[in-house]
Amino acid sequence: MINRFFQDKNIINKIRRGYYSALYFNRTKKILFEENNYKKVIMQIFQKKNNSVLCGVDETLELLKITTGHFKKNKWIDKSRELEIKHLKDGDKIYALEPVFHIRGPYAYFAHLESIYLGILARRTLIATKSRRVVDAANGKPVIFFADRFDHFSNQEGDGYAAHVGGITTVCTSAQAFLWKGKIAGTIPHALIAINDGNTIKAVRQFSKHIKDKVIALVDFDNDSVNTALKVAANLKNRLWGIRVDTAENIIDKSFAFKKNKKYRGVNPSLIGLLRRELDRNGFPYVKIFVSGGFDEEKIKFFEKNNTPVDAYGVGSSLLKGGNDFTADIVMVEDKKIAKYGRMYKPNEKFASANHSFPV
Repeated sequence: MINRFFQDKNIINKIRRGYYSALYFNRTKKILFEENNYKKVIMQIFQKKNNSVLCGVDETLELLKITTGHFKKNKWIDKSRELEIKHLKDGDKIYALEPVFHIRGPYAYFAHLESIYLGILARRTLIATKSRRVVDAANGKPVIFFADRFDHFSNQEGDGYAAHVGGITTVCTSAQAFLWKGKIAGTIPHALIAINDGNTIKAVRQFSKHIKDKVIALVDFDNDSVNTALKVAANLKNRLWGIRVDTAENIIDKSFAFKKNKKYRGVNPSLIGLLRRELDRNGFPYVKIFVSGGFDEEKIKFFEKNNTPVDAYGVGSSLLKGGNDFTADIVMVEDKKIAKYGRMYKPNEKFASANHSFPV
């Protein structure tokens, strides 16, 4: 994995100068240099949740390789060769308090990086873990990473990679696929229907005419998903690969307008079951059903438990919610075990011996 932000000389220079680092780390670095303190430490990194999927390791190694060191008369002095690193791998299953990194070397040379590598590991591990859980819940059905609109665009490359580490094979932007040469997929947005005066058939025909890809029609624009799906299928016939249902979570589709129970709101198993039956009954058994809108691990499990005839899930904001916070502690100074009370040096048999030394 090559993070393109680490190829930007301006960003690299800012990292080296502590621009993205908490002030106390920068001040610690300054104090250590003023005191000529170049003692070697072991920095131990861990997080506090069980059954997490580790991600951000390769990115952290890149960071350490290009930003370990110090400035001397405005010239960067690379000290990455003085680090010895043991670590787990992206994609490893990890548990609460399990060390994922041991970084050994003079703390003065990498004190300014703690904010950054902890943030990388926290973000990537969160998304990889959430992705693995929805993939497992989907029982082999495709899950598409729809998280582009829920965070700053600059996160997309790393987030897409983390989703891939978690088991997702399809994303929705080129940026999300960049680091792993992933598959990109997309359907028809509500905007294309709206700009065609709310005419779903017209929008779908335009898509089919100009876009050489699978045609997946959005059918909830008029909140009449079953009838819209049948009309689209009758119009496009074999050119229609699938339909997507994205009914808002507070709305009941017209097919169940007489129902008042909240279980009929949004995209629900009853609506999808009715859609499948009507498509099959009218001669369109080949049309696949893709669902999106408020899906997370629990909602997918609910759909699967009810044998809902879904062919693929689109999952967005839920993959970015929660936390997998990481902590770093010095647990050894030179050859002496020294750590904050309650923390201690922990070997990890899953580390490869002499795991990493720079240059790589």
